[in-house]
Amino acid sequence: MPTRPVVLGVETSCDETSVAVLDGDNRILGHVILSQDEHKVFGGVVPELAARAHLQKIDAVAREALAEARVGMDEIDLFGVTAGPGLIGALLVGVCWSKAVAYALGRPLVAVHHMEAHLFGPSLEDAEAHPPFIGLLVSGGHTLLLHAREWGHYRLLGRTRDDAAGEAFDKVAKLLGLAYPGGPEIERLAREGDPTRHRLPRPMLRGGQSPADADYYDFSFSGLKTAVVELTRRVEGEGALGVERAHIAAGFQAAAVDVLASKTMRAVEETGCERVLLGGGVSANGPLRDELRRRLGRHGRLFHASPRLSLDNGAMVARTARFRYDVGQTSPPETTAAPDLPFPGLVNGMS
Repeated sequence: MPTRPVVLGVETSCDETSVAVLDGDNRILGHVILSQDEHKVFGGVVPELAARAHLQKIDAVAREALAEARVGMDEIDLFGVTAGPGLIGALLVGVCWSKAVAYALGRPLVAVHHMEAHLFGPSLEDAEAHPPFIGLLVSGGHTLLLHAREWGHYRLLGRTRDDAAGEAFDKVAKLLGLAYPGGPEIERLAREGDPTRHRLPRPMLRGGQSPADADYYDFSFSGLKTAVVELTRRVEGEGALGVERAHIAAGFQAAAVDVLASKTMRAVEETGCERVLLGGGVSANGPLRDELRRRLGRHGRLFHASPRLSLDNGAMVARTARFRYDVGQTSPPETTAAPDLPFPGLVNGMS
């Protein structure tokens, strides 16, 4: 029986430069994630700075991952790289670097979809994290709800119509004077607040009455964000923002978690699938995990990655590349980055 390939995965879609090496059994041999702290000064990611930092650091990150894995570059059998979606300049750094090395070594390359990679992330730590499942993908740029019957075949149930969940967390954090990235800061501050003190709206939670309605599974966070802006301005005008910041953070987090968990449980009830997989940066949010686990009860099962593998990372990219390679898919030399790369195997609506 032939040995399964050793895979190197590269992730540069936003502000993490990451390279990982997986062995033939999907064990992580080496894994480096370098986050770009300079964006904290601006309260969000600056695309030009992100691309430049990837270009400056990718060689060193790859060398460190290989050294940690005790594997030489010539021992890599397959290269995987995030090709989209993401920031075009940042994506191009990873794609061009991976194409060049794969071509020089005569190895196959697989272009990976960033959000599909987040689905594979939990499977690196839990062998039971596989389809069928309801997938909730929540990140700075995306909010997607899907039903996966098997790897590579996904039915889209709902998506955000405006702000992504992670983007809303970042914007509210900035409004409250918290550091970037906003998710961990909101969660930390919310522990000190009362989530019931300021009742904030749950957008699109009472709209659709059945799966046939367009907004039954879709999300919207712009109205919630606007409500927080108005509340903050009012409280600030009363000179009470210092006292109320934690309560506002708690109220916002409770509203966002309620919407995400409620929509997910609608999908669980309609499909009969009590296995939920949570992926993306916001999946590290403790209250979201706890609420989903509570609503699923003892008959359901929640899968999620550790905080490290919830970040954008090369390990999830390598794992996804292996899957695509195993089903006969590789990428041609002319492959390039695409900020709006279509999600592979994704079809719309309930079946």
